Amino acid sequence: MRLLMTGGGTSGHVNPALAIAETVAMNAPGSEIAFVGTPRGIENKLVPKAGYELYHVDVRGIRRSLSPANLRAAYLAVTSPHEAMKIIDSFKPDLVIGTGGYVSWPVVKAAQSAHIPTMLHESNAYPGIAVKMLAHGADRVLLNFAKTAEYLTKCDPEKLVVVGNPLRAGFTPTADKEAARHAIGADGYEKVVLSYGGSMGAQYVNEAVLAMMRDYTSHHPEILHTLAVGSIEWADANAMFDSYGLRDVPNLRLVEYIYDMPTEMAAADLIICRAGAMTISEVAMMRRPAIFIPSPNVTENHQYKNALVLAEAGGAVIIEEKDLDGGKRLTDTASELLRDDEKRTQMGQIAGNFAVEDANRRIWTEIRRVLGK
Repeated sequence: MRLLMTGGGTSGHVNPALAIAETVAMNAPGSEIAFVGTPRGIENKLVPKAGYELYHVDVRGIRRSLSPANLRAAYLAVTSPHEAMKIIDSFKPDLVIGTGGYVSWPVVKAAQSAHIPTMLHESNAYPGIAVKMLAHGADRVLLNFAKTAEYLTKCDPEKLVVVGNPLRAGFTPTADKEAARHAIGADGYEKVVLSYGGSMGAQYVNEAVLAMMRDYTSHHPEILHTLAVGSIEWADANAMFDSYGLRDVPNLRLVEYIYDMPTEMAAADLIICRAGAMTISEVAMMRRPAIFIPSPNVTENHQYKNALVLAEAGGAVIIEEKDLDGGKRLTDTASELLRDDEKRTQMGQIAGNFAVEDANRRIWTEIRRVLGK
């Protein structure tokens, strides 16, 4: 099989694409798999690291505010399918799969115009613009949430299939916690806290977690606390880390990005993060207690809605950005949970009820159906 994957901008689009690629490689050894992204997204780090060839198409998202940059984005939206067609003509894929993000638009659109089978995967409850524009022409649209179908009214309902979110190898409820702790250098620590705001960074999450490090975990040497701040926030977060005098505190770690998330999650006693659909799927699969800080800057406030499903069942805690109070609310909530082992265990078990453990198998089944195999 020759498979062309596209989806980028953030890890929420890239990681499901990588997970689908892994699934195809495992079930169809010898498959030729390549990716198409933009020159600027996180895919430029993640895809080559996973060993796949990465092509580029210059396309940009439309900003919500009035901006001259939208003129350039509109121009590229029209011209980029032609550029994508050059890649398709060269690679000659049997199937093109898009996982969202604006780069999916030109690649999947070009494939559809060339009558090449196409599939889409939408992780969030509310579909992104690219998926909404492409769904009616796709051979199959794979969904994480059944509710998403309500927003894809132009698409043939028979093409819509709920499969869950594909996860990369290592995300499993049977992960060995002690082995993971050893792998990340957490031997000797009583508890491990993992915190991150997203692949590109999240200013308010980083600021709240850095305040928590300053006011709480730096005073608890028995807790290993890692914060991944993202590429955009890297310089500012480092400056704040230094200004708080945290550089030489041995139980605090500041990193730009976490490449081995399954191991870091397996070692964690508490996770602090955003509430993207992929993140929630990973937390649920790993059965970990989490404090979600949903991004308010997303369509239909879908991160809050994602997190609310787990929180209402008792599997997570939500703190909205507006309620962070300079990090005090986060510090108080996290410290309370870290003192209550029974509560955290219960939260993890409840979160696990929302995991779709056979999502990758379901996706492979749909790929075979689309290709008539």
